[in-house]
Amino acid sequence: MTPEQDSRLTWMGLALDQARAARETDDVPIGAVVVGPDGTVLGAGRNEREATGDPTAHAEVLALRQAAATRRETGEADGWRLADCTLVVTLEPCAMCAGALVLARIPRLVFGAWDPKAGACGSVFDVVREPRLNHWVEVFGGVREADCAGLLTEFFRAHRG
Repeated sequence: MTPEQDSRLTWMGLALDQARAARETDDVPIGAVVVGPDGTVLGAGRNEREATGDPTAHAEVLALRQAAATRRETGEADGWRLADCTLVVTLEPCAMCAGALVLARIPRLVFGAWDPKAGACGSVFDVVREPRLNHWVEVFGGVREADCAGLLTEFFRAHRG
């Protein structure tokens, strides 16, 4: 295993911790972290749509917001441009979140479970590699896929009876 692969596994563990915490508010257990170029977590998020009543409170969006705020606090110009960061999330991002990745200039995406119903990073759509857009994202899917999918399966099984 390469050091990059090892880092992806470690970072996914942090995203899984966020996903587990989403269960406290009865939100779908999806978690995300934004990792800086030195491996430091700049932002973390978990689904909070149920907790906040905000339809945009997806794990990825919240993690991106926190990472941009961290960058602003440290005085980095254009803190919203996360062009040297990696987003790690437990489920393939939807179209909204994939668009946010492109707008934030994230160069790398690592995700766990594929989303055959709403995934926008290779499954249903491929927003992050759309050649007509001004930015593209390198995608590493299926990292700790069984762990990530298992959380979702368990959640939906309990909620759908």
